[in-house]
Amino acid sequence: MPFDALSDVSDEALVVLYANGDPLAARALTLRLTPRVLAVAARMLADRAEAEDVAQEAMLRLWRIAPDWRQGEAKVSTWLYRVVFNLCADRLRGRRRQSPTALDDAPEVADAAPGVEAALIEGDRMRALDAALAALPDRQRQAVVLRHLEGLSNPEIAEVMQVGVEAVESLTARGKRALAALLSGQRAELGYEEG
Repeated sequence: MPFDALSDVSDEALVVLYANGDPLAARALTLRLTPRVLAVAARMLADRAEAEDVAQEAMLRLWRIAPDWRQGEAKVSTWLYRVVFNLCADRLRGRRRQSPTALDDAPEVADAAPGVEAALIEGDRMRALDAALAALPDRQRQAVVLRHLEGLSNPEIAEVMQVGVEAVESLTARGKRALAALLSGQRAELGYEEG
């Protein structure tokens, strides 16, 4: 099958094609899913290099289970998000056992905004958001990232997090309230006009 034709093929079908020896299916799935899992891992870990390691490990696990993939039991993306969250949780636990990192030592988020001033403001906003997200409990951070940054629906998040939809709604609401409280005193500093 030509590579261009794979853009309309479902994730699950691509996994099956890969398991049957189609290297183009692996390439298509990698190009489709890696940016998404990398973004989630980067938000969870606030460390781009560590997030790249997590995304790579998650994709490797997908390739390993591909021959045993059972279509219809779970969406590939849902399974992959769950793997990413588990890998991130392991790394975060490892960090807590070591010494805590100061916020000043956290890596800056790269920004592609057109103007210098806009880039500085957007960079400040992203650092503030990342710092506020890092202050949330893990489950609230997961729910907020999946809902508001990745755009998943509550039922999809419930499947990823293995909780009920009501729990997702509660975690998301509490996470949003906590973020608002953490960021409330920074409106002017982050370039938001009062009024």
